[in-house]
Amino acid sequence: MPPAMNVLGQALQVCGASPQTGFFRDGYCHTGPSDTGSHVVCAQVTAKFLAFTKSQGNDLTTPALEFGFQGLQPGDHWCLCALRWKEALLAGVAPPVFLAATHEAVLRYVSLEDLLSHALDRPEPTPAS
Repeated sequence: MPPAMNVLGQALQVCGASPQTGFFRDGYCHTGPSDTGSHVVCAQVTAKFLAFTKSQGNDLTTPALEFGFQGLQPGDHWCLCALRWKEALLAGVAPPVFLAATHEAVLRYVSLEDLLSHALDRPEPTPAS
């Protein structure tokens, strides 16, 4: 099986291990047929985003210890659902993203330009020849 690719066309990098993130809890924003939410955006969550997603019915701050989930704090790295990140973008509260750890599948939902405008690891422009 070929390696998963990020939005920059490179091998997908780790998003976060503390807390362990990813739909498969492997630290990567991997996706597959069972990932109906498409957890492919590697974000550094913010207080504004956490309040927004809680208001939309997805509380990421409250621990759910029965699932091994400690709850998120601002600054944590987490694989977000593509459509939730897009909703946050439209609401003006999209958290910053790590492009190297964001799965290319997100491009079905949002543009690379929107991701670039929120990137913490924006690639350097290549010099013109």
